[in-house]
Formats: sequence, C-alpha cells, structure tokens
Amino acid sequence: MATIHNITATSRKVEGKGASRRLRHSGQVPAIVYGAHQEPQSVQVEHNHLWVASQNEWFYSAILELSIDGKAEKVLLRDMQRHPFKQQILHLDFLRVSENEALRAKVPLHFVNQETSPAGKTAGVVVTHELNEVEVSCLPRDLPEFIEVDLAELALGDIIHLSQLVMPKGVSLPALVHAGKEHDLAVVIAKHARVEAEPEPAAASADVPAAKVAKPDAAPAAAPKKK
Repeated sequence: MATIHNITATSRKVEGKGASRRLRHSGQVPAIVYGAHQEPQSVQVEHNHLWVASQNEWFYSAILELSIDGKAEKVLLRDMQRHPFKQQILHLDFLRVSENEALRAKVPLHFVNQETSPAGKTAGVVVTHELNEVEVSCLPRDLPEFIEVDLAELALGDIIHLSQLVMPKGVSLPALVHAGKEHDLAVVIAKHARVEAEPEPAAASADVPAAKVAKPDAAPAAAPKKK
C-alpha cells in the first residue's frame, strides 16, 4: 500500500511570466495540475514547505495528496524546475492519478546487505550499481516508494539483472515486456578492481649511436714570411 503525503496548494487565475515572477517574490511557487481526463489547473504552493518536502526521496516517486483550496487530489510529481544556483524551486508539474488506471512511475532502488556479502567482504572487488531507479507499472494503490535489492549473496563475477528483482504484488517492469536479453539490463555488477600496471622503465638500447666527438678547429694559416 502506497503511503500518501500531503501538500497544500491554492488555485490561481492570473498566469504569465510576470505573474509567476511576482508569485516567486512573495514566497510562492507556480504549478500546474493535469491529467485524469480533466482540464489543467493552475495552482501555487508555499515555497518553504515545498522545499522541505523536496529533500525527501518520496517527493519524487510517491503519490502525493495535493489539497487545492481544501479539495484533495492524488497526484505524482512529473517535472520540477530549479534555479540554476539558488536554493529555489521555480515551477512544478503534477499529474493527477486515477485509482482504477495503471500508471508508470520511476521508483528508486535501495541496496541492502552489500557490506556483508561475499563480494563486499572481499578485498579488490568493486560492486557497481548500474541503475539507481527503475520504471514500474501498477495501480496507484500498489505504487511502492522504493524497490529493495538484497545483495546478501552477491559474489565476485555476479550480475543482477532487472528480471531478478523481487517486485511487490501488482507491480511490473515495462522494460521486460520487450523480448530480447538487451532489455534485461544489469542492475548490479561485482567485479575485480581495475589496477593499472605501472610503466616499466625504458632499458638502455644497445643500438644507441656513440656520441659524436667534436673535431678540433683547423690550425690557423701560417703568416707569410717577411722578405
């Protein structure tokens, strides 16, 4: 069962770049809510509360309960624009979800027991996480906040693929619908650390030509004898 997180918003009627700029100056963030066969709705969200929520992993993958003027709607965050260098959120896109319609969402992967696995306890072995999130398909009520990947048995040379992930009931991976091994991506790889060999010092070559000896300058011509 997906956990519901609450976000409070207020509807807005004035749109445009100038209106959005004024909203940001007043501590609000402009946003749009769309989907579920309804008309898009412009809203605004208090920035500080939103900033705190955005520091949590669930903000990007869990179902949010967006309360607009007291009326709650279930939504997913679909896009967020940030200021290039300030700690400021500029705009949000929320997608409405329907209880009876399957949705697609990206869910983070949580890797557990890596340090105690055979690979994790072996010197010179590097465990790489090829994927940090996966796209899942499910009904809103089945959407997990994360997928746990147990690495307890991971050993040198092992590769864990998408098809080996244990998915919650009602949740599937759209990538595996396609035929072919190329779609069954690697999630975790345990391999030897790559050690670069130091270059060997160049041996003196026996074919090095002897140094040229400078010839002495020719003796100056004798002065003519006086008669």
